[in-house]
Amino acid sequence: MNWRKPIIIGLLKLTGSEIPKTLEFIKSIEYKNKEEIKAIQRERLKTLLLHAYRNVPYYNRVLSESGVVIDGKINLDNFSKIPILTKDIIRKNFEELKSKDLNKRKWYFNTSGGSTGVPVKFIQDKEYLAKLMATKVYFPLVNGKNIGEKEIHLWGSERDILKGSTGYKAKFYNWLINRVLLNSFLMSEEKMENYVKIWNDFKPVYVWAYVDSIYEFSKFIDRNNFNIWSPRSIIVTSGTLHKDVRGFVEDVFKTKVINQYGSREVGDIAVECINQEGLHIFEYSQYLEVLNNDLEPVNIEEAGKIYVTNLDNYSMPLIRYDIGDMGIVSTKICSCGRGFSMLSEITGRVSDHFKRKDGTLVHGGYFRGLFYFKNWVNKFQIIQVDYNFIRIYIVLYGEKDENDLKDIENKIKAVMGESCKVEFNFVNEIKPSDSGKFLFTRSLIYQK
Repeated sequence: MNWRKPIIIGLLKLTGSEIPKTLEFIKSIEYKNKEEIKAIQRERLKTLLLHAYRNVPYYNRVLSESGVVIDGKINLDNFSKIPILTKDIIRKNFEELKSKDLNKRKWYFNTSGGSTGVPVKFIQDKEYLAKLMATKVYFPLVNGKNIGEKEIHLWGSERDILKGSTGYKAKFYNWLINRVLLNSFLMSEEKMENYVKIWNDFKPVYVWAYVDSIYEFSKFIDRNNFNIWSPRSIIVTSGTLHKDVRGFVEDVFKTKVINQYGSREVGDIAVECINQEGLHIFEYSQYLEVLNNDLEPVNIEEAGKIYVTNLDNYSMPLIRYDIGDMGIVSTKICSCGRGFSMLSEITGRVSDHFKRKDGTLVHGGYFRGLFYFKNWVNKFQIIQVDYNFIRIYIVLYGEKDENDLKDIENKIKAVMGESCKVEFNFVNEIKPSDSGKFLFTRSLIYQK
Protein backbone atom coordinates (compact mmCIF):
# COMPACT_ATOMS: atom_id res chain seq x y z
CA MET A 1 0.00 0.00 0.00
CA ASN A 2 1.32 3.44 -0.98
CA TRP A 3 0.43 5.45 2.15
CA ARG A 4 2.86 8.21 1.24
CA LYS A 5 0.92 9.62 -1.72
CA PRO A 6 -2.14 11.01 0.18
CA ILE A 7 0.12 12.36 2.94
CA ILE A 8 2.42 14.14 0.46
CA ILE A 9 -0.51 15.62 -1.49
CA GLY A 10 -2.24 16.60 1.76
CA LEU A 11 0.85 18.34 3.14
CA LEU A 12 1.34 20.26 -0.10
CA LYS A 13 -2.27 21.49 -0.04
CA LEU A 14 -2.04 22.31 3.66
CA THR A 15 1.01 24.51 3.08
CA GLY A 16 -0.69 26.32 0.19
CA SER A 17 1.63 24.88 -2.46
CA GLU A 18 0.65 25.40 -6.09
CA ILE A 19 2.10 21.99 -7.02
CA PRO A 20 -1.14 19.92 -6.70
CA LYS A 21 -3.17 22.53 -8.60
CA THR A 22 -0.58 22.77 -11.40
CA LEU A 23 -0.30 18.99 -11.61
CA GLU A 24 -4.07 18.70 -12.05
CA PHE A 25 -3.92 21.34 -14.79
CA ILE A 26 -1.19 19.42 -16.65
CA LYS A 27 -3.17 16.19 -16.41
CA SER A 28 -6.31 17.98 -17.64
CA ILE A 29 -4.66 19.05 -20.92
CA GLU A 30 -2.23 16.21 -21.73
CA TYR A 31 -4.70 14.35 -23.98
CA LYS A 32 -6.08 17.43 -25.74
CA ASN A 33 -5.25 17.65 -29.43
CA LYS A 34 -2.28 19.62 -30.74
CA GLU A 35 -4.36 22.65 -31.77
CA GLU A 36 -5.98 22.95 -28.32
CA ILE A 37 -2.60 22.71 -26.57
CA LYS A 38 -1.08 25.26 -28.99
CA ALA A 39 -3.95 27.66 -28.22
CA ILE A 40 -3.25 27.37 -24.47
CA GLN A 41 0.45 27.92 -25.14
CA ARG A 42 -0.20 31.02 -27.28
CA GLU A 43 -2.34 32.64 -24.57
CA ARG A 44 0.33 31.99 -21.94
CA LEU A 45 2.98 33.39 -24.28
CA LYS A 46 0.93 36.55 -24.85
CA THR A 47 0.47 37.02 -21.09
CA LEU A 48 4.21 36.67 -20.49
CA LEU A 49 5.10 39.09 -23.30
CA LEU A 50 2.66 41.72 -22.01
CA HIS A 51 4.14 41.39 -18.51
CA ALA A 52 7.67 41.69 -19.91
CA TYR A 53 6.72 44.79 -21.91
CA ARG A 54 5.14 46.50 -18.90
CA ASN A 55 7.63 45.46 -16.21
CA VAL A 56 11.03 44.57 -17.71
CA PRO A 57 13.04 47.56 -19.07
CA TYR A 58 15.03 45.45 -21.55
CA TYR A 59 11.88 43.95 -23.06
CA ASN A 60 9.95 47.21 -23.02
CA ARG A 61 12.48 48.44 -25.55
CA VAL A 62 13.00 45.20 -27.48
CA LEU A 63 9.31 44.29 -27.85
CA SER A 64 8.50 47.80 -29.10
CA GLU A 65 11.35 47.81 -31.61
CA SER A 66 10.44 44.35 -32.92
CA GLY A 67 6.76 45.21 -33.35
CA VAL A 68 5.60 42.50 -30.95
CA VAL A 69 3.75 45.09 -28.86
CA ILE A 70 1.80 47.69 -30.82
CA ASP A 71 -0.53 50.08 -28.95
CA GLY A 72 -0.40 47.82 -25.91
CA LYS A 73 -1.47 44.71 -27.85
CA ILE A 74 0.58 41.60 -28.63
CA ASN A 75 1.30 40.73 -32.26
CA LEU A 76 2.73 37.20 -32.33
CA ASP A 77 3.33 37.47 -36.09
CA ASN A 78 6.42 39.51 -35.22
CA PHE A 79 7.69 37.16 -32.50
CA SER A 80 10.55 35.95 -34.71
CA LYS A 81 11.85 39.54 -34.89
CA ILE A 82 12.73 39.52 -31.17
CA PRO A 83 16.54 39.34 -30.89
CA ILE A 84 17.96 36.05 -29.63
CA LEU A 85 18.84 36.17 -25.92
CA THR A 86 22.35 34.88 -25.14
CA LYS A 87 24.25 34.34 -21.91
CA ASP A 88 26.43 37.32 -22.79
CA ILE A 89 23.38 39.58 -23.20
CA ILE A 90 22.10 38.43 -19.80
CA ARG A 91 25.42 39.32 -18.18
CA LYS A 92 25.58 42.75 -19.83
CA ASN A 93 21.90 43.63 -19.23
CA PHE A 94 21.27 41.86 -15.93
CA GLU A 95 19.66 44.82 -14.13
CA GLU A 96 17.48 45.71 -17.14
CA LEU A 97 16.24 42.11 -17.39
CA LYS A 98 14.83 42.12 -13.84
CA SER A 99 11.10 42.65 -13.47
CA LYS A 100 10.19 45.89 -11.69
CA ASP A 101 7.73 44.01 -9.45
CA LEU A 102 10.41 41.80 -7.86
CA ASN A 103 9.59 43.13 -4.40
CA LYS A 104 6.18 41.40 -4.69
CA ARG A 105 7.76 38.07 -5.60
CA LYS A 106 9.63 35.48 -3.53
CA TRP A 107 12.62 35.49 -5.81
CA TYR A 108 16.06 33.88 -5.65
CA PHE A 109 19.26 33.66 -7.70
CA ASN A 110 20.17 30.60 -9.75
CA THR A 111 23.01 29.85 -12.16
CA SER A 112 23.46 27.75 -15.26
CA GLY A 113 25.45 24.53 -14.98
CA GLY A 114 28.50 26.04 -16.65
CA SER A 115 29.35 22.85 -18.54
CA THR A 116 30.48 24.82 -21.59
CA GLY A 117 32.06 27.83 -19.93
CA VAL A 118 31.43 30.44 -17.23
CA PRO A 119 28.01 29.98 -15.54
CA VAL A 120 25.46 32.76 -16.01
CA LYS A 121 23.41 34.12 -13.10
CA PHE A 122 19.67 34.71 -13.40
CA ILE A 123 16.58 35.18 -11.20
CA GLN A 124 13.66 32.82 -10.61
CA ASP A 125 10.83 32.85 -8.05
CA LYS A 126 8.75 30.53 -5.87
CA GLU A 127 5.78 30.55 -8.26
CA TYR A 128 8.06 29.41 -11.10
CA LEU A 129 9.57 26.78 -8.79
CA ALA A 130 6.16 25.34 -7.84
CA LYS A 131 5.24 24.92 -11.51
CA LEU A 132 8.63 23.36 -12.20
CA MET A 133 8.16 20.89 -9.34
CA ALA A 134 4.72 19.96 -10.66
CA THR A 135 6.34 19.00 -13.96
CA LYS A 136 8.97 17.00 -12.08
CA VAL A 137 6.13 15.06 -10.42
CA TYR A 138 4.29 14.69 -13.74
CA PHE A 139 6.89 13.08 -15.98
CA PRO A 140 7.62 10.14 -13.64
CA LEU A 141 3.85 9.48 -13.66
CA VAL A 142 3.89 8.96 -17.43
CA ASN A 143 6.78 6.53 -16.98
CA GLY A 144 5.30 4.15 -14.44
CA LYS A 145 6.12 5.75 -11.08
CA ASN A 146 3.48 7.07 -8.68
CA ILE A 147 3.99 9.70 -5.98
CA GLY A 148 5.64 8.16 -2.91
CA GLU A 149 6.99 5.04 -4.62
CA LYS A 150 10.68 4.22 -4.20
CA GLU A 151 13.15 6.25 -6.24
CA ILE A 152 16.91 6.54 -6.51
CA HIS A 153 18.73 9.61 -7.81
CA LEU A 154 22.18 8.80 -9.19
CA TRP A 155 23.23 12.39 -9.42
CA GLY A 156 26.43 14.04 -10.64
CA SER A 157 26.08 17.60 -9.36
CA GLU A 158 27.77 18.26 -6.04
CA ARG A 159 25.61 21.36 -5.60
CA ASP A 160 22.36 19.40 -5.89
CA ILE A 161 23.55 16.48 -3.77
CA LEU A 162 24.74 18.66 -0.91
CA LYS A 163 21.60 20.78 -1.00
CA GLY A 164 19.34 17.73 -1.12
CA SER A 165 20.92 15.47 1.48
CA THR A 166 22.25 17.55 4.38
CA GLY A 167 20.34 18.53 7.51
CA TYR A 168 17.35 17.02 9.29
CA LYS A 169 14.83 18.75 7.01
CA ALA A 170 16.38 17.27 3.85
CA LYS A 171 16.66 13.82 5.40
CA PHE A 172 13.01 13.89 6.50
CA TYR A 173 11.97 15.06 3.03
CA ASN A 174 13.88 12.22 1.34
CA TRP A 175 12.34 9.70 3.74
CA LEU A 176 8.84 11.05 3.13
CA ILE A 177 9.04 10.96 -0.67
CA ASN A 178 10.87 7.60 -0.49
CA ARG A 179 14.05 8.78 -2.21
CA VAL A 180 17.69 7.70 -1.89
CA LEU A 181 20.42 10.01 -3.22
CA LEU A 182 23.62 8.47 -4.57
CA ASN A 183 26.46 10.88 -5.32
CA SER A 184 28.01 10.07 -8.67
CA PHE A 185 30.28 13.12 -8.91
CA LEU A 186 33.35 10.89 -8.60
CA MET A 187 32.50 7.19 -8.57
CA SER A 188 35.28 4.88 -7.37
CA GLU A 189 35.10 1.09 -7.68
CA GLU A 190 34.52 0.90 -3.92
CA LYS A 191 31.68 3.43 -4.06
CA MET A 192 29.99 1.68 -6.95
CA GLU A 193 30.14 -1.69 -5.21
CA ASN A 194 28.40 -0.11 -2.23
CA TYR A 195 25.83 1.47 -4.57
CA VAL A 196 25.01 -1.99 -5.97
CA LYS A 197 24.20 -3.16 -2.43
CA ILE A 198 22.10 -0.07 -1.66
CA TRP A 199 20.27 -0.43 -4.99
CA ASN A 200 19.46 -4.12 -4.50
CA ASP A 201 18.38 -3.65 -0.88
CA PHE A 202 16.19 -0.61 -1.62
CA LYS A 203 14.67 -1.98 -4.87
CA PRO A 204 13.68 1.32 -6.52
CA VAL A 205 10.61 1.56 -8.74
CA TYR A 206 12.15 4.49 -10.59
CA VAL A 207 15.63 5.91 -11.10
CA TRP A 208 16.67 9.40 -12.18
CA ALA A 209 20.30 9.66 -13.25
CA TYR A 210 22.87 11.62 -15.17
CA VAL A 211 23.48 9.93 -18.55
CA ASP A 212 27.20 9.43 -17.98
CA SER A 213 26.71 8.36 -14.34
CA ILE A 214 24.32 5.50 -15.13
CA TYR A 215 26.50 4.51 -18.10
CA GLU A 216 29.63 4.24 -15.93
CA PHE A 217 27.64 2.38 -13.27
CA SER A 218 26.31 -0.01 -15.94
CA LYS A 219 29.81 -0.75 -17.22
CA PHE A 220 30.96 -1.50 -13.67
CA ILE A 221 28.03 -3.89 -13.08
CA ASP A 222 28.58 -5.63 -16.42
CA ARG A 223 32.35 -5.91 -15.92
CA ASN A 224 31.90 -7.54 -12.51
CA ASN A 225 28.90 -9.70 -13.43
CA PHE A 226 26.82 -8.30 -10.55
CA ASN A 227 23.12 -9.05 -10.28
CA ILE A 228 21.14 -5.80 -10.20
CA TRP A 229 17.49 -4.99 -9.42
CA SER A 230 15.43 -3.84 -12.44
CA PRO A 231 13.32 -0.72 -11.82
CA ARG A 232 10.25 0.06 -13.94
CA SER A 233 12.18 2.76 -15.75
CA ILE A 234 15.37 4.80 -15.63
CA ILE A 235 15.08 8.46 -16.62
CA VAL A 236 18.32 10.07 -17.73
CA THR A 237 19.24 13.73 -18.06
CA SER A 238 22.18 16.17 -18.14
CA GLY A 239 23.83 14.80 -21.24
CA THR A 240 23.13 13.47 -24.70
CA LEU A 241 21.59 9.99 -24.69
CA HIS A 242 23.29 8.21 -27.59
CA LYS A 243 21.76 5.02 -28.99
CA ASP A 244 24.68 2.82 -27.97
CA VAL A 245 24.58 4.15 -24.41
CA ARG A 246 20.81 3.63 -24.13
CA GLY A 247 21.08 0.09 -25.49
CA PHE A 248 23.89 -0.87 -23.12
CA VAL A 249 22.16 0.50 -20.00
CA GLU A 250 18.88 -1.18 -20.95
CA ASP A 251 20.68 -4.51 -21.41
CA VAL A 252 22.35 -4.27 -17.99
CA PHE A 253 19.26 -3.19 -16.02
CA LYS A 254 16.65 -5.03 -18.12
CA THR A 255 14.39 -1.99 -18.21
CA LYS A 256 13.57 1.01 -20.39
CA VAL A 257 15.82 4.07 -20.38
CA ILE A 258 13.81 7.28 -20.81
CA ASN A 259 15.33 10.50 -22.15
CA GLN A 260 14.55 13.76 -20.32
CA TYR A 261 15.69 17.23 -21.42
CA GLY A 262 15.97 20.41 -19.40
CA SER A 263 18.27 23.06 -17.98
CA ARG A 264 18.73 25.17 -14.88
CA GLU A 265 17.86 28.31 -16.82
CA VAL A 266 14.36 27.26 -17.91
CA GLY A 267 13.64 24.00 -16.07
CA ASP A 268 12.26 20.83 -17.62
CA ILE A 269 11.65 21.11 -21.36
CA ALA A 270 10.69 17.68 -22.70
CA VAL A 271 10.61 13.99 -21.81
CA GLU A 272 9.94 10.65 -23.47
CA CYS A 273 7.04 8.55 -22.27
CA ILE A 274 7.38 4.81 -21.74
CA ASN A 275 6.73 4.25 -25.48
CA GLN A 276 10.06 5.94 -26.39
CA GLU A 277 8.73 7.47 -29.64
CA GLY A 278 10.20 10.93 -29.07
CA LEU A 279 10.32 13.63 -26.41
CA HIS A 280 7.03 15.30 -25.45
CA ILE A 281 7.56 19.07 -25.13
CA PHE A 282 6.03 20.64 -22.00
CA GLU A 283 4.20 23.25 -24.07
CA TYR A 284 2.23 24.58 -21.11
CA SER A 285 5.48 25.97 -19.68
CA GLN A 286 7.88 26.23 -22.65
CA TYR A 287 7.75 27.71 -26.14
CA LEU A 288 10.40 26.04 -28.32
CA GLU A 289 11.89 27.07 -31.64
CA VAL A 290 14.32 24.87 -33.59
CA LEU A 291 16.11 27.09 -36.11
CA ASN A 292 18.87 26.95 -38.70
CA ASN A 293 21.87 29.29 -38.93
CA ASP A 294 19.67 31.94 -40.60
CA LEU A 295 17.24 31.76 -37.65
CA GLU A 296 14.59 30.19 -39.87
CA PRO A 297 12.60 27.11 -38.77
CA VAL A 298 14.35 23.91 -39.83
CA ASN A 299 12.74 21.32 -42.07
CA ILE A 300 11.05 18.40 -40.37
CA GLU A 301 13.55 15.75 -39.17
CA GLU A 302 16.42 18.22 -39.68
CA ALA A 303 18.68 19.22 -36.77
CA GLY A 304 18.74 22.83 -35.66
CA LYS A 305 19.59 25.02 -32.68
CA ILE A 306 17.05 25.12 -29.87
CA TYR A 307 15.76 28.45 -28.54
CA VAL A 308 13.48 28.45 -25.49
CA THR A 309 10.97 30.90 -24.07
CA ASN A 310 9.95 29.87 -20.56
CA LEU A 311 6.32 30.79 -19.84
CA ASP A 312 6.47 30.67 -16.03
CA ASN A 313 9.37 32.90 -14.94
CA TYR A 314 8.00 36.42 -14.54
CA SER A 315 10.86 37.63 -12.31
CA MET A 316 13.38 37.51 -15.15
CA PRO A 317 11.72 36.40 -18.39
CA LEU A 318 14.02 34.51 -20.76
CA ILE A 319 12.56 35.04 -24.23
CA ARG A 320 14.09 33.27 -27.26
CA TYR A 321 16.95 32.07 -25.08
CA ASP A 322 19.87 30.36 -26.83
CA ILE A 323 20.20 27.28 -24.66
CA GLY A 324 23.16 25.95 -26.64
CA ASP A 325 21.61 22.61 -27.67
CA MET A 326 20.65 21.05 -30.98
CA GLY A 327 17.58 18.96 -31.65
CA ILE A 328 15.26 17.55 -34.29
CA VAL A 329 11.55 18.39 -34.55
CA SER A 330 9.11 15.52 -35.06
CA THR A 331 5.69 15.54 -36.73
CA LYS A 332 4.73 12.25 -35.10
CA ILE A 333 1.80 11.81 -32.77
CA CYS A 334 2.87 9.46 -30.00
CA SER A 335 0.87 6.25 -29.66
CA CYS A 336 0.32 7.16 -25.98
CA GLY A 337 -2.27 9.68 -27.21
CA ARG A 338 -0.81 12.80 -25.59
CA GLY A 339 -1.14 15.92 -27.72
CA PHE A 340 2.15 17.62 -26.90
CA SER A 341 4.44 18.43 -29.83
CA MET A 342 7.56 16.29 -29.96
CA LEU A 343 11.29 16.32 -30.57
CA SER A 344 12.70 13.25 -32.32
CA GLU A 345 15.91 13.61 -30.36
CA ILE A 346 18.35 15.97 -28.73
CA THR A 347 21.49 15.62 -30.84
CA GLY A 348 23.75 17.31 -28.29
CA ARG A 349 25.09 20.66 -27.29
CA VAL A 350 26.38 22.88 -30.07
CA SER A 351 29.81 22.49 -28.47
CA ASP A 352 29.50 18.66 -28.69
CA HIS A 353 30.04 19.06 -32.43
CA PHE A 354 33.29 20.09 -34.12
CA LYS A 355 33.69 22.95 -36.58
CA ARG A 356 35.99 23.21 -39.56
CA LYS A 357 37.47 26.54 -40.61
CA ASP A 358 35.12 26.69 -43.63
CA GLY A 359 32.16 26.56 -41.22
CA THR A 360 31.27 22.91 -41.83
CA LEU A 361 29.90 21.22 -38.71
CA VAL A 362 31.07 17.66 -38.01
CA HIS A 363 28.69 15.78 -35.70
CA GLY A 364 30.23 14.74 -32.39
CA GLY A 365 28.80 11.26 -32.85
CA TYR A 366 31.33 10.63 -35.64
CA PHE A 367 34.21 10.98 -33.18
CA ARG A 368 32.48 8.91 -30.50
CA GLY A 369 31.98 6.12 -33.01
CA LEU A 370 35.74 5.85 -33.52
CA PHE A 371 36.01 4.36 -30.03
CA TYR A 372 33.27 1.75 -30.38
CA PHE A 373 34.38 -1.82 -29.61
CA LYS A 374 37.84 -0.73 -28.46
CA ASN A 375 38.25 -3.12 -25.52
CA TRP A 376 41.44 -1.39 -24.37
CA VAL A 377 39.59 1.92 -23.82
CA ASN A 378 37.93 2.39 -20.43
CA LYS A 379 36.98 6.05 -20.88
CA PHE A 380 37.73 8.78 -23.40
CA GLN A 381 37.22 12.46 -24.12
CA ILE A 382 37.85 14.25 -27.42
CA ILE A 383 38.50 18.01 -27.38
CA GLN A 384 38.75 20.32 -30.37
CA VAL A 385 41.34 22.85 -29.21
CA ASP A 386 41.48 24.66 -32.57
CA TYR A 387 40.35 24.10 -36.14
CA ASN A 388 43.44 21.98 -36.82
CA PHE A 389 44.13 20.53 -33.37
CA ILE A 390 42.29 17.64 -31.69
CA ARG A 391 43.34 16.50 -28.21
CA ILE A 392 42.19 13.09 -26.95
CA TYR A 393 42.28 11.85 -23.35
CA ILE A 394 42.10 8.10 -22.77
CA VAL A 395 41.84 6.04 -19.58
CA LEU A 396 43.24 2.64 -20.54
CA TYR A 397 41.69 -0.71 -19.78
CA GLY A 398 44.71 -2.86 -20.50
CA GLU A 399 47.39 -2.15 -23.12
CA LYS A 400 46.80 0.41 -25.86
CA ASP A 401 46.50 -0.80 -29.45
CA GLU A 402 48.82 1.14 -31.78
CA ASN A 403 46.94 0.01 -34.90
CA ASP A 404 43.66 1.29 -33.44
CA LEU A 405 45.30 4.61 -32.55
CA LYS A 406 46.59 5.07 -36.10
CA ASP A 407 43.18 4.20 -37.51
CA ILE A 408 41.49 6.74 -35.21
CA GLU A 409 43.98 9.43 -36.24
CA ASN A 410 43.45 8.75 -39.95
CA LYS A 411 39.67 8.85 -39.63
CA ILE A 412 39.82 12.17 -37.76
CA LYS A 413 42.01 13.66 -40.50
CA ALA A 414 39.58 12.35 -43.11
CA VAL A 415 36.89 14.74 -41.86
CA MET A 416 38.96 17.54 -40.28
CA GLY A 417 41.71 17.72 -42.93
CA GLU A 418 45.16 16.20 -43.35
CA SER A 419 46.79 19.18 -41.62
CA CYS A 420 44.85 18.47 -38.39
CA LYS A 421 47.11 17.50 -35.50
CA VAL A 422 45.80 14.65 -33.32
CA GLU A 423 47.30 14.34 -29.84
CA PHE A 424 46.69 11.30 -27.60
CA ASN A 425 47.03 11.65 -23.82
CA PHE A 426 46.83 8.60 -21.54
CA VAL A 427 45.58 9.51 -18.07
CA ASN A 428 44.35 7.81 -14.90
CA GLU A 429 41.16 9.83 -14.63
CA ILE A 430 38.96 12.18 -16.66
CA LYS A 431 36.92 14.42 -14.40
CA PRO A 432 33.42 15.70 -15.21
CA SER A 433 32.68 19.40 -15.63
CA ASP A 434 31.80 21.57 -12.63
CA SER A 435 28.12 20.80 -13.23
CA GLY A 436 28.83 17.08 -12.92
CA LYS A 437 28.29 16.32 -16.62
CA PHE A 438 30.79 14.25 -18.54
CA LEU A 439 31.34 15.43 -22.10
CA PHE A 440 32.60 12.79 -24.56
CA THR A 441 33.26 15.50 -27.13
CA ARG A 442 33.82 19.20 -26.61
CA SER A 443 34.83 21.99 -28.96
CA LEU A 444 36.64 25.01 -27.56
CA ILE A 445 36.03 26.85 -30.85
CA TYR A 446 32.73 28.17 -29.47
CA GLN A 447 34.54 29.91 -26.61
CA LYS A 448 36.87 31.83 -28.93
